[in-house]
Amino acid sequence: MRILVVEDEAGLREGLIDLLRGDGHDVTAVADGATAAATGTAEPWELVILDLMLPRLNGMDVCRRLRAARPGMPILMLTARGSEDDKVRGLGEGADDYVTKPFSARELLARVRALGRRAPAEVAEHLDVDGAVLDFSRLTVRRDGVTTALTPREVGLLRWLHRQKGRAVSRAEILEQVFGQRGDLQTRAVDMAIVVLRKKVERDPQHPRIIVSVKGAGYAWGDQA
Repeated sequence: MRILVVEDEAGLREGLIDLLRGDGHDVTAVADGATAAATGTAEPWELVILDLMLPRLNGMDVCRRLRAARPGMPILMLTARGSEDDKVRGLGEGADDYVTKPFSARELLARVRALGRRAPAEVAEHLDVDGAVLDFSRLTVRRDGVTTALTPREVGLLRWLHRQKGRAVSRAEILEQVFGQRGDLQTRAVDMAIVVLRKKVERDPQHPRIIVSVKGAGYAWGDQA
């Protein structure tokens, strides 16, 4: 993949370049937010790895600009912050995934590979469910005349749930099949992602009809269309 790395810490930036190039990727790196916003919007990238704490323009603002300019471009956010609010905000601004520093090379490459995988081709590219039009090819949802961008991971999550409709999908399965993480990890990443996604696709996120919760089991595709 063509990957843009945005990291102001020189040692970590060089380490990421070596790691990703060693995994076969074409890597370009920049060290501040303003350059990242300009570089990231000037041409398409197959993945942007974006630090949260940056000089000149912070990572949240960069993420917002990248997502507005290129809705389908995957963004993996790096953060030293451990608070749930920061992670939820990052996902809300358009990040597809996040990694909290310090992280292992194995973990980072697993996230990168997961974002690079394509969803199964047999799932329809357009779905009309509960008044929402999901366009997987354009990474959008349209409801009541308003079009909202979806991230590649959100599309992957919707595809997987739809493909498995008729049964509950566990958090562990979502972690492994969509997020590229070990299913035995104790994490609220799935629940946080569902909260953000419901705000985009549901008519009433407090009473979801598309992504429904299954007590003690996980989540399921709720609309049978």
